[in-house]
Amino acid sequence: MELHILEHSLKVASIAKEGIQICTHGLIKLAFLPSKTRCKFFSLTETPEDYTIIVDEDGFKELPQSEYLSVADATWLALNVVSGGGSATSSQPIGVTKIAKSVIAPLADHNISVFMLSTYQTDFILVRERDLPMVMHTLSSEFTLLRVVNGETVAANCSGVTNGFVKPKLVPRPIIHPLSSPSNMFCVTSLDPDTLPSVATLLMDVMFYSGGFPNNVLFTSASGELWKMVRIGGQPLGFDECGIVAQISEPLATADIPAYYISTFKFDHALVPEENIQSVIGALRTNESTGQ
Repeated sequence: MELHILEHSLKVASIAKEGIQICTHGLIKLAFLPSKTRCKFFSLTETPEDYTIIVDEDGFKELPQSEYLSVADATWLALNVVSGGGSATSSQPIGVTKIAKSVIAPLADHNISVFMLSTYQTDFILVRERDLPMVMHTLSSEFTLLRVVNGETVAANCSGVTNGFVKPKLVPRPIIHPLSSPSNMFCVTSLDPDTLPSVATLLMDVMFYSGGFPNNVLFTSASGELWKMVRIGGQPLGFDECGIVAQISEPLATADIPAYYISTFKFDHALVPEENIQSVIGALRTNESTGQ
């Protein structure tokens, strides 16, 4: 398999709920008018606490400086696991489950903090730019490492990254943060960019006015599967602790349960199939209790 190191230098930021109106113009431009900006990577996640923005440096310039905008100190790079000769696989298992043991666990073993963003088609693993040499060393034995430069994929320069590193002693990873599962049901879907104008008004209503998708507007699949959330964290998690994603994803991978994983500025979230929620909670509670 290939591990692509994307060329974007990313910022992770939080917009307070009461300050969203200040950023609305910039967010609409980033989400719906990409031709009007130089931004190439943009993600917006709303939680009960805030809005989390992941955006490249050009896109970040579209957001106003404000007391309601908090920005993580580090610059982040996005990694993407690709198989099958150039496109992300869509076969099961999906989401973070398929990369839990090959990517997430080894990075945790080397005390590398990750920020996770699962999407309908692929998973992005964000790592601090300063950690990239250790990331490349850790994963070079399992993956062909490639960098995206000016839109072209080229071999990554791995010279010098394998010297001076000590293989870590592997230790158990019990879950140490509180878990909860809200009653909400979630859909995971994808939109063709060409169809965006036809649903732009609806999406803006959802983004800024807390509306909901009407029935039969967007579909996840022919079966219309629904997902339940497991929320990780009682207090804001911060960005320095290593292994949080691994604590959740490894038990799910062992149980062969697909999962999407979304890190936000304050908490982490895993989406699992609705029919699996009880077995997921049971597996994670077992892993939680082993660390007590």
